[in-house]
Amino acid sequence: MPIFIYYSSITATTSLAKHQEYIFNRLDGKKIEYQLVDLAQDSKLKDEMRSKIGNPDAKIPQIFNGDHYCGGYEDFEQAVECEMIEKFLKLDSDQQKK
Repeated sequence: MPIFIYYSSITATTSLAKHQEYIFNRLDGKKIEYQLVDLAQDSKLKDEMRSKIGNPDAKIPQIFNGDHYCGGYEDFEQAVECEMIEKFLKLDSDQQKK
């Protein structure tokens, strides 16, 4: 299943931009393929993301493996620190990498 990252190409704060870039850089470094879902392109995507998570106040970035919710920035950062990105992303050994 593909990894989806809900994010925004238009960010109001530098911290949000840095959080998104952190995720992209770590995934690129591990050669893990992902698809970006840009909430700036369609406001309905925010509702879709929040519905999938089950949290009407969820903020971006949020990460999914297909329809399976993995977590947000803080969860991802913790997985990086623990060297458990693949487990966090629910990747199996047969899943494609770039």
